[in-house]
Amino acid sequence: MRQYVRLARPFTLLPPLVGIVSGAVCAFGSAHNPDPARRVTGAVILTVALGSLCASAMNAASNIVNQIADLEIDRKNKPERPLVTGEIAIRRAWVAAAVLYVLSIVPTWLVVPYPYEGLAARLTAPTHLHAAFFIYLVGALATFVYSFPAFGRSKRHWFWANFTIAVTRGGLLKVAGWSFVASVLWGEAWAIGGIFALFLLGATSTKDFSDMEGDRAHGCITLPVRFGVRRAAWMMTPFFVVPWLLIPVFTWLPGGARLTGNRAFLTALGLVLAAWGAYTARLLVKNPDELASTENHPAWTHMYLMLMCAQAGFAVGYLV
Repeated sequence: MRQYVRLARPFTLLPPLVGIVSGAVCAFGSAHNPDPARRVTGAVILTVALGSLCASAMNAASNIVNQIADLEIDRKNKPERPLVTGEIAIRRAWVAAAVLYVLSIVPTWLVVPYPYEGLAARLTAPTHLHAAFFIYLVGALATFVYSFPAFGRSKRHWFWANFTIAVTRGGLLKVAGWSFVASVLWGEAWAIGGIFALFLLGATSTKDFSDMEGDRAHGCITLPVRFGVRRAAWMMTPFFVVPWLLIPVFTWLPGGARLTGNRAFLTALGLVLAAWGAYTARLLVKNPDELASTENHPAWTHMYLMLMCAQAGFAVGYLV
């Protein structure tokens, strides 16, 4: 069982869990909450808990599938992983991934917002309120699009690899969380998701620098492989600042995409994150060559912490 836990890489499950809960909290505190009383009922808690557990299961399944697809690359980059060492057979890994995919997708049909609270009401709710189910389906498909040649293997191309991750783990993750509480037809949900997607579109490449040798040998042309370490670092810097500056912009923007949380808090959050991002960008370009020789460069740590703090900050901004 310990080997299967290692295979699922549980330390990677926290960001999607926090992101999904943050999206639900944003919807709960927004002007688009369909419950005018904004009651924290057992049905709301159950919906968010179910959707969050399914998100974690989806992430574990995608981790396993990605390791199956990248077995030869991992022999060079991650030789300690259980598929590489032979501690878990490929066939058993597929079975584990299949079970996790079923557990992560099927229950989300019951994840619908107020006022559909009973089992029968949830099962027969209008199709557009089952948005979480369809978003999770897209997320599962994106795993294969990212990893396997038969589906395109977007991981091979520096832009499409980042785009796949940004859309699913940035944009759609927030929208999925929002769909637990409110309709995704509101532009605000997509504005929030777009901010996180734009951040990950550039920032996700921080993990690629230490894997350059293995990626290059197996045809994965990541950003640093394609443009070199120094140029790639400079290309990434705007994505650490610009997305967070969009928070105050959307906070004061008129129209359906306006962020309806606490204006003062969200404005301050965006400025603080932008300043933090500028500092992290400086670490990137100060000594780019160190990125390729250090597995956990400080810039990667800051990127990870920044993402988590932004998720938590958004939740607070819609509750205060």
